[in-house]
Amino acid sequence: YHDSFVPTRKGKDLPMTYLSSCKTNFSISRRSMLYVDTWKTMEQVSPLYPGYEPFSIPVGNNITIAGVRNGTGPPLLLLHGFPQTHLIWHKVAPSLVKHFTLIIPDLRGYGSSSKPTSPNPDDHTLYSKSTMATDMVSLMRSLGHPKYYICAHDRGARLAHKLCVDYPEKVEKCILLDICPTKAMFTTANHPFALLYWHWFFLTQAAPFPEDVISAAPAVFARKTLASPSLYDEVAYKAYAAQFEDAETVHAMCEDYRASAKEDIKEQVADEKAGRKIQCPLRVLWGKEGVVEKLFDARAEWRR
Repeated sequence: YHDSFVPTRKGKDLPMTYLSSCKTNFSISRRSMLYVDTWKTMEQVSPLYPGYEPFSIPVGNNITIAGVRNGTGPPLLLLHGFPQTHLIWHKVAPSLVKHFTLIIPDLRGYGSSSKPTSPNPDDHTLYSKSTMATDMVSLMRSLGHPKYYICAHDRGARLAHKLCVDYPEKVEKCILLDICPTKAMFTTANHPFALLYWHWFFLTQAAPFPEDVISAAPAVFARKTLASPSLYDEVAYKAYAAQFEDAETVHAMCEDYRASAKEDIKEQVADEKAGRKIQCPLRVLWGKEGVVEKLFDARAEWRR
């Protein structure tokens, strides 16, 4: 998956520690961004990003990506996971913005970004990581950033993995948080993995079964997936929990996982056969007590 993997395990390094030492050899464009009216949800969460500019930018195929940006340094794209939004970065953003121009979007299907629906219930290409990666490439191009750094977590990290493979010329360096490659995690799944990552196998069930279950008890599902509200800023927790009350978002999140179980694995198999790997310097961080450490050989998987 990667030609020059930089291993780490204890997770003591902050993304800034690694990225602040990176050098760029390109100029940062200051051209005007494309403004569209932001959704109410974006307006509601702005207190967590004081001084940041909200954006809602068309990226093609009737898709709009919403988020916030700030800073004057080299561009750093921050990508969130499930079931979060761009808000997940609000506690580290004050440190990072001193060194980077931060672009912090909601992924397709999450938060205030578009949530397309396929007319074919068996086709999840709209949420394949190759498709979602194209969203981010178009977003960064619209903001005037031809090349950039990436730090991504969970679902966002799977998107970032594919972006690095498909668009090697776009990425300076990349940090992936708490994942092994999707294909490896599915194909080596065992009993402990199924118990700990139960949502992978629930959300991938055919529509509308998981959607109906979640919509019947959104608060219960939020507590199950987010654990204690005390772990989060109150504004952030409410925003995450509210996603389970929105039928379009619930379906989109399920489609994200369905794509991983089908389209994303097919893409990774094709990439392996063609010898396509991540070309940029990569750092992967994962929790010492987490699933990746306990059930996978992350170093071996990322060196493949």
